[in-house]
Amino acid sequence: MSGCMEENDRIFGLLAEFEDHEELLEAVRQARAEGYRRMDAYSPFPVDGLAEALGLRTNSVPFWCLVGGIGGGLTGYGMQLYAMAIDYPLNVGGRPLNSWPMFIPITFELTILGAALSAVFAMFVLNRLPEPYHPVFGAAGFDRASVDRFFLLIQADDPIFEIERALRFLWATGAAHVEEVLK
Repeated sequence: MSGCMEENDRIFGLLAEFEDHEELLEAVRQARAEGYRRMDAYSPFPVDGLAEALGLRTNSVPFWCLVGGIGGGLTGYGMQLYAMAIDYPLNVGGRPLNSWPMFIPITFELTILGAALSAVFAMFVLNRLPEPYHPVFGAAGFDRASVDRFFLLIQADDPIFEIERALRFLWATGAAHVEEVLK
């Protein structure tokens, strides 16, 4: 019994290879219907409906982009207000010290800069990048995931994962090749 547990502890999951994106999408839908929740799919191009089929939650990058944009805009306006009205007030031609029309260009530019930088940073953090190593990188033929093949990974830490059952299921979906991925 302990030998079986040791082998299951070494397995990261099962990786199925498909030749067509429609086969991959259908396999993902079948896997969700079967009860699998810890899965990932790899494709050389975006597959319409794949994220929904995998059950991925909504993207929070737009929220962080908004926060960064607001922060950048407030920072730009605040820096100018501090410099012109508080730190070094200079009355030129009777204009007010807080002349907001004059502050618009820099405020706009820092809003865009803050939004762009926060979007890039959020994308890296939420995608857990950079990821120099992932167990699927060692799978035979996985290098073709960026060229012309489609892969579905069912992870071993899925609550209903049993290796024999998952193998039978993946072969039944029409996979061209199924392989154990070790940690």
